[in-house]
Amino acid sequence: MRVLKAPSNPLLSSLFSLVLSIGGGFLVGGILIFMAGQNPLLAFYAIFYGAFGSLHSLSETLVKSTPILFTSLAVITAFNSGVWNIGAEGQLVLGAIATTGIGLFFGGYPAFVLIPICMVLSFAAGMLWASIPGFLKARLNINEILITVMMNFVALYLLRYLVTGPWRDPTAAEAFTPILSESIYLPKLLPGTRLHFGLLIALLCAFLVFLILYKTPVGYKLRAVGKSPKASKYGGISVSRNFFIAMALSGGLAGLAGMSEIAGIYRRMMEGISAGYGFTAIPVALIAKLHPLGAIPAAVLFAALLVGGDAMQRVAGVPVGIIYAFQALIIIFFVISDYLKEMGK
Repeated sequence: MRVLKAPSNPLLSSLFSLVLSIGGGFLVGGILIFMAGQNPLLAFYAIFYGAFGSLHSLSETLVKSTPILFTSLAVITAFNSGVWNIGAEGQLVLGAIATTGIGLFFGGYPAFVLIPICMVLSFAAGMLWASIPGFLKARLNINEILITVMMNFVALYLLRYLVTGPWRDPTAAEAFTPILSESIYLPKLLPGTRLHFGLLIALLCAFLVFLILYKTPVGYKLRAVGKSPKASKYGGISVSRNFFIAMALSGGLAGLAGMSEIAGIYRRMMEGISAGYGFTAIPVALIAKLHPLGAIPAAVLFAALLVGGDAMQRVAGVPVGIIYAFQALIIIFFVISDYLKEMGK
C-alpha cells in the first residue's frame, strides 16, 4: 500500500522530513503546554518572535546556528562513512584551545595573517584529536563510540587545566584567559550584533562537504564504506583508510566550531565554551538525513528553539526546559516520517 510519496532527491527528502517533524513536534508539544495550563499559541508566538522577530533576535539565532552547523557537518561526514563520531564536543574544545593559543602568544601579527592561521590550526587540532579514535578504529577495530566519548572528558579537563592554570588571567575573579588579541577577531556581519564571519565560513563548509561527499571519488569511497564495508572491501576500497579519513575530516570541522566561538563571540577562553553543541549536532545531522545542505535549515531550527525558548519563558511563562521536549518530539516525528516514506516506496 502506498502511504506517502516523498521526494527522491536527498536534499528535498531531508527538507520533507524536517517539515513533517516540525509540524508533528509542535502539535504534540502544544498539547503538552495546554495540559500544563498554559497558552500554546502564546508560547509558539514567543518562540518565533524570540528567534526571528527582530534583527537582534535573528542575529542571535544565526549566531547559535553557526557552531551547531559546524559540528553537525562533522557528524554528517563521519556517519556517512560508517564511523560514529560522538566526540565533536571535545574536538570543538581542541579547536578553541588552538585559537586561544594563537591569540595569546602570537597576537602581534596582523589579522589577515592570524585569522587564516587560526582556521588552519583549529582544523588541524580537531583533526588530530579525532585521528586518535580514527586510528584505533581503522587499525585495531576498537569501538570509536567509547573512545570519542572518553576523549570528550579529556578535552574538557585539558581546557579546565589551562583556564585555571597557565593561561588564567590573574586579574580575573573567575577562570578565564586574558582577552585575546584583536588580530584574531572574526569580522562582524551586522554592526551592533554578535553575528560574525564564522557563519559564512560554516555555510561554505556545508557546500564543500556536499561537493566532497557527492561529487568526488573520495566522497564516493567514504559513502560506499558507510553503506557496506564488506562490499567496499571486495570492490578494492580500503575500509580502514576511509574510516580514518572520515574521522579526521570530521574532527577538523568540529575544530572550526571552536575557532568560531573564540574568535567570533567570546574572544577569551573559559569553561563551558561549547554549551553542548557537539551533542546537539547528532540530532541535527539525523534530521538533515545526513545531507550537508540539509544541515543548514536543521541547525537554524535547533538554534531558533534555543534562542526562542528564553523568550517563551519570559512571555508565556512556560519553563524553558520544554524546549528539550520539543527537540525530542521533533526527532521522534522524524523517525515516524522516515518510516512512512519507506512504506510509500
